[in-house]
Amino acid sequence: MEKSKINFKFREKLNKTLEGKHHNYCYQCGACASICPAARYSEKFNPRNILLMTLTGLEDELIRKDSPIWLCTNCYSCYERCPQDVRPIEIIITLKNIAVEEGKAPDEITRFSEAVEKTGESVVHTTTVDRRREALGLKKLEKPEIDELKKLLETE
Repeated sequence: MEKSKINFKFREKLNKTLEGKHHNYCYQCGACASICPAARYSEKFNPRNILLMTLTGLEDELIRKDSPIWLCTNCYSCYERCPQDVRPIEIIITLKNIAVEEGKAPDEITRFSEAVEKTGESVVHTTTVDRRREALGLKKLEKPEIDELKKLLETE
């Protein structure tokens, strides 16, 4: 059997992030995986395995463009189900943020983020949307305040 070393530097990196230290509480019960909708539809995604990877410090497998973290739907079911307050979704979001900061996010995520930052919209606003909203009795969508968004997105 091959021995592996735990990457404590990566664990400490997570511990220093908001909500990151919670991965240390995981005892691999599987409650997160049993409730996870993404795990039901993809064999590649399992929040319990992701937490195990954080505990052993498998940074290179987690922080990359084809990492399983990008399959998470951010539904927060794992957060609600966890008996240890591990907050798996918060750990996964932290991992995604680290990947983005290091330029290791999938190209689609990068393009989407840049589009939201530029336009303030997460979906394309078309005249079809306007007509449908009018037919449903909804008010017309206003253009987002880009300056406010840019201020919110500023990093220190």
